[in-house]
Amino acid sequence: MSEVRVQPESFDAGAELNRFSASQAGAGAVVSFTGVVRDVAGGLEAMEIEHYPGMTEKAITGIVEEAGRRWPLTGALVIHRHGRLEPGAQIMMVATASAHRAAAFEAAEFLMDYLKSRAPFWKKELTRDGAGWVAAVEADENALKRW
Repeated sequence: MSEVRVQPESFDAGAELNRFSASQAGAGAVVSFTGVVRDVAGGLEAMEIEHYPGMTEKAITGIVEEAGRRWPLTGALVIHRHGRLEPGAQIMMVATASAHRAAAFEAAEFLMDYLKSRAPFWKKELTRDGAGWVAAVEADENALKRW
């Protein structure tokens, strides 16, 4: 069972993880990661995340399917928010399940690296000094090379 959701509303990471875990019969490991909006340089008032409905879900579903081909997963969950998010807000969640922990960890990292660098979202930081689009980061691009 895999699920991809792109939504403006917040989510309860604990409830989502409990629901996902309960649906993973035969899994010996469940790995989850929840990302939050952080104020790296100071002065961040909000981040605006844009996407093209339909295209974004299709792209993320494709990478979840790729993870399922690479690792023996019993399931995966990806939730990613869009819209205006303030510092500290949950931005995304990835959960993977497998019979063994190595596969669950590796698949979760693969999905997180993809979401960070390749998922079709556009992020604008709104600061007290103005607004600007978030550029790709070399370290994030390099993280993809290991896959």
